[in-house]
Amino acid sequence: MKIGRWMVLALVIAGAGFYVIARYRDRVPMAASAIIRRGPTAPPGVRIKVEVLNATLTKGLARRATTYLRDRGFDVVEMGTYSKQLDRTLVLDRSSHPEWATLVAEAFGGTVKEKPDSLRFLDVTVLVGADWRPPPLPFYP
Repeated sequence: MKIGRWMVLALVIAGAGFYVIARYRDRVPMAASAIIRRGPTAPPGVRIKVEVLNATLTKGLARRATTYLRDRGFDVVEMGTYSKQLDRTLVLDRSSHPEWATLVAEAFGGTVKEKPDSLRFLDVTVLVGADWRPPPLPFYP
């Protein structure tokens, strides 16, 4: 008699588990993709070459900013560390395309400054300041 009760209990638990998995399985990727794609993205068919420089003491911030921009379609070709520390994020327009620099600045909440540099073959340089907080990484269980 006790074995029968345990079998029924096991079947009820297994059925509840299958129900939860079937019902909520498709919701996790949609929520994660919504987090990744929130904010401005690069225009389709346009290659905006970006350099990302960490202007803080926070290690790995340039890498996180690179991932953040690449997830939005920007082509990050260089990343590194800036020689000075900045409190606010600064976006430098290198190729006289202010609309591209504005897109990147909107993604970071920074300000745009025109500073052309034809020798670097870059469109935008991002100096990531202490004010930028990377978005939370999506959770894939």
